[in-house]
Amino acid sequence: MPVYRYKGVNRKGRAVAGLQDADNPKSLKESLRGVGVFLSEFHEAGDKTEDLDGGRRGRTTLFGGVKSRDVSEVTRQLATLLRASISVVDAISMISRQVENPRFQRILNEVRRAVTEGKSLAAAMAEHPKVFSHLYVNMVRAGESSGTLDLVFDRLAQFMESQVRLRSKLTGTMTYPLIMMVLGIGVVSLLMIFVIPRLTAIFDEMGGQLPLITRVMISISEFFQAYWWVVFGGLGFAVWLFNRFRNSKTGRPRWHRFVLRAPLFGPLIRMVAVARFSGTLGTLLASGVPIITALEIVKNVLGNVILEDAVDEARVAVKEGANLAEPLKRSGQFPPMVVHMISVGEQSGELEGMLDNITTAYETQIDSRITILTSLLEPIMIVALGVVVGLIVFAVLMPMLQMNEILKQA
Repeated sequence: MPVYRYKGVNRKGRAVAGLQDADNPKSLKESLRGVGVFLSEFHEAGDKTEDLDGGRRGRTTLFGGVKSRDVSEVTRQLATLLRASISVVDAISMISRQVENPRFQRILNEVRRAVTEGKSLAAAMAEHPKVFSHLYVNMVRAGESSGTLDLVFDRLAQFMESQVRLRSKLTGTMTYPLIMMVLGIGVVSLLMIFVIPRLTAIFDEMGGQLPLITRVMISISEFFQAYWWVVFGGLGFAVWLFNRFRNSKTGRPRWHRFVLRAPLFGPLIRMVAVARFSGTLGTLLASGVPIITALEIVKNVLGNVILEDAVDEARVAVKEGANLAEPLKRSGQFPPMVVHMISVGEQSGELEGMLDNITTAYETQIDSRITILTSLLEPIMIVALGVVVGLIVFAVLMPMLQMNEILKQA
């Protein structure tokens, strides 16, 4: 069944647009007229635009990516609609009409069509792995098996919303230092490339011995003017070389181990990984996913090969009959408090609830650590930029002060 992209006007006179599947254009018109939409333009998705009068004109549609926030919002809406006893097909149909992202709207219509044709919701979503992750699909499959799809979507929505909030906080923390760094490099580059050379000519006319700091600044400025392409080319090559090392089989574990041990940021990165581990595992177990499968999924969302290896070793140990806490403790990669709480949860049969407690505790610690880092980074960046600019200004002013003293003595 083809999917049509349409534009029209509703009963209130407002312009509407969206995607709709139909057997043919006539069926499309009747279907939309039934929901109060009067068609003005339509075309088959991926084809050219067709007006109602039969005319055709070329049109290029650029589809953007689907953001995690968009998936999170749709998941929350699915949980609400399913809780109200609305069928999966109808719920997806209602939501797809409200989605603004054209690509996501098309994907939701494809999922709905696949479910209508007899596929399970999990299988339909699995056909779009760039939008619905392995974790997402497995939780939906568990929800379909247990008949608790509304609860699964509710848990998924909570989990994704917490991940979006965490990502936003981390991004916000790094934005200010990066802006300050870019501004600092820009200011210094302008001074070294444009200001210092002009002042050099003045200093040459003055004669006499220039201060050491001024001579150093002039030498650096002349080097940048003559070999700027070497500097930027070298930086680009260094970045490429570093990325190649970081992604290599031997370099990746070394880099990830260094990241976890790095001062200031290392503890925060470990906290984020632990919160992601406990939150994802708790959500999967509460949704009915077996622990072996859950650990396999969790391993792929940590983003650190050292922690991934620790979780994989724990998965193998659990598969052989061990509890989860013991192999995590042996790895040395998880804080003692986390291991102890997991052990208590296993002994009491409340592992899911204990994992939720770990997630809550670590998210609170992450908020606190981000606040501290932000308060430290801002003055550090300001002072560093001030020192660099101050040195340049000092190097410029010192010869001027010397010239002023010579003129006074004359």
